[in-house]
Amino acid sequence: MKKVAVFGNTGGGKSTLSKRLSEITGLPLHILDKIQYQSGGTEVPQEEYKHTHEKILVTDRWIIDGFGSIETVWLRLNKADTLIFIDLPLYVHFWWVTKRLITGFFKPPEGWPEKSPIFKSSLTSYRVLWLCHKYLTPKYREYIKQAQSTKSVYHIRSTEQISQFFELIKNETKISR
Repeated sequence: MKKVAVFGNTGGGKSTLSKRLSEITGLPLHILDKIQYQSGGTEVPQEEYKHTHEKILVTDRWIIDGFGSIETVWLRLNKADTLIFIDLPLYVHFWWVTKRLITGFFKPPEGWPEKSPIFKSSLTSYRVLWLCHKYLTPKYREYIKQAQSTKSVYHIRSTEQISQFFELIKNETKISR
């Protein structure tokens, strides 16, 4: 595990999982929302984002958390040696977006740029939920099915599997040391 892509629908806990995975493995963490958006939620120019993304991809070790853009997601998944696809039931994603909206007024969400507009960003997340579920999630599922023969693939389908994933990673990390 040297190049890890963590992906899935919005509100699935990708940032929390990625941060914890980075702490366990020592791999550098790159959060796409923080690369794609400046403080306050202003989007950086697309070319600047793509350039930064490419600079990360050519390094030897990384965890990349998030979607970024349709143009960069497939490049990243192809370069990764490990894929972590968070594919929880839609209602869990919806609930976690709601929970992030409520708690975001008291504590900034994990992995978001500073001073992000919580309400506006949450409304965007609600719109993205169904679109991702309908159009992108089936493509992700097909991609990981094909990639299983050449990459390590973790297809997380329940909240219980998140805990199981960390136990597995902790045990693998102990063995490799």
